[in-house]
Amino acid sequence: MGLDPDTTFTWYGHSCFEVRTPGGKTILIDPFFANPRSPRTADSIDRCDLMLVTHGHFDHMGDAVAIASRLRPVWPCMHEMSLWLGRRLPGGSDAAVGMNKGGTFEVDGIKVTMTHADHSAGDWNPGGETTLYLGDPVGLVVELENGFRFYFAGDTAAFGDMALIRELHAPQLAFLPIGGHFTMGPREAALAASLLGVEDVVPIHYGTFPILAGTPAELRTALDERGLNGVRIHAPEPGGTVA
Repeated sequence: MGLDPDTTFTWYGHSCFEVRTPGGKTILIDPFFANPRSPRTADSIDRCDLMLVTHGHFDHMGDAVAIASRLRPVWPCMHEMSLWLGRRLPGGSDAAVGMNKGGTFEVDGIKVTMTHADHSAGDWNPGGETTLYLGDPVGLVVELENGFRFYFAGDTAAFGDMALIRELHAPQLAFLPIGGHFTMGPREAALAASLLGVEDVVPIHYGTFPILAGTPAELRTALDERGLNGVRIHAPEPGGTVA
């Protein structure tokens, strides 16, 4: 199947991506431009039509509120996150579209479906001593204007129901965390690729900090050990593009 020649995915370190779609839209996913590997700053972003954030941890929510306040993208997100954003973004309660796992939201020919992710989602509440809960973590299946589908796992462990994501959505490309410690590592990501049935994988959530020690080379080894020699790994340097 291969990649979609009409779509580009530019990685800015960690799990931060800018997607340019066949229809000319710009999607930002988990825009943590403040991560130490990013060659770009949040204030240099001049277009965002669709904002996607997998969960409320600082290293995924990152610069999303600041960018959305300035550029006013459509922002479908977990229900609890939408309630919180409704008090912080221009436009109030209409600034974000609340949804939940299993649901699909469509805008301008792009479909976003929320899937399960096996992780947590609390972070420090600014000015308080309790954690801020912004709803369950999720993965995302995104179908672009031309029908190309990719799965963005977010932060997660491997889980058996990735086979259901394959059955229901048949993604052609998967973005899988490999860093370990806070998410699955290369060995588990290889299992995830097998469950998903994908031929193309982009590793994410690795190398940002020393504790995220998994590498694309280790993922290659784990895939080969499973007999998945034909799975292609796309691992650009920060600022590089998968196209």
